[in-house]
Amino acid sequence: MTDAAAEPATPPAPRPRPVNGARAFWLKELHRWHWISAGLSLAGMLLFAVTGITLNHAAQIPADPVTVETTATLPRPLLDRLAAFPAETTDPVPDAIARWAADELKAPIAGRATETTPDEIYVALTGPGADGWLTLDRATGEAVRETTTRGWVAYLNDLHKGRDTGPVWYWFIDVFAVACIVFAVTGLTLLWLHAKNRASTWPLVGLGVAIPIVIALLFIH
Repeated sequence: MTDAAAEPATPPAPRPRPVNGARAFWLKELHRWHWISAGLSLAGMLLFAVTGITLNHAAQIPADPVTVETTATLPRPLLDRLAAFPAETTDPVPDAIARWAADELKAPIAGRATETTPDEIYVALTGPGADGWLTLDRATGEAVRETTTRGWVAYLNDLHKGRDTGPVWYWFIDVFAVACIVFAVTGLTLLWLHAKNRASTWPLVGLGVAIPIVIALLFIH
């Protein structure tokens, strides 16, 4: 008998323990929804995190507002049409006058509420990072548009606050918030499923919950 035949056979490597079917299913689904929600909310989370810092330090961030004023005179036919416009109202100006203001003064006043008196029509033209207005003299037709811009930091801060951003951004914030909730809940559930192999999981989660609560109770008055 040869030496090779005399050596005991090497025992086969143990097979990996099969993963519970339900657990494997939920791990797969949770990972899927976690990365999908992460992708959908990534840009928004970065924007809101950065602007959270800039808003918190708004007093230390210098701003250099720029004010621009433009004027034009309403043509006589359009001025005559204002005679039928109510003396006091908040209704938008007639469409023809709104189109003229958009062409001559780049003022988007169509559909916007006015502050109308017998002498003047006033329209607020606020937007993210900017303030402005347009006035229209009902006697002479003189139109004045003034716009003040406060820079990109102010623009991004107003996006964070949803200030004068319109309905599309309004709905984006809602969808983004839902994506963040899905991201956080799926992440917490994945932590729970892996917690037994990671001893620091729940201490870290508890710390993350406790810190804002303690600050709110002890340092916010």
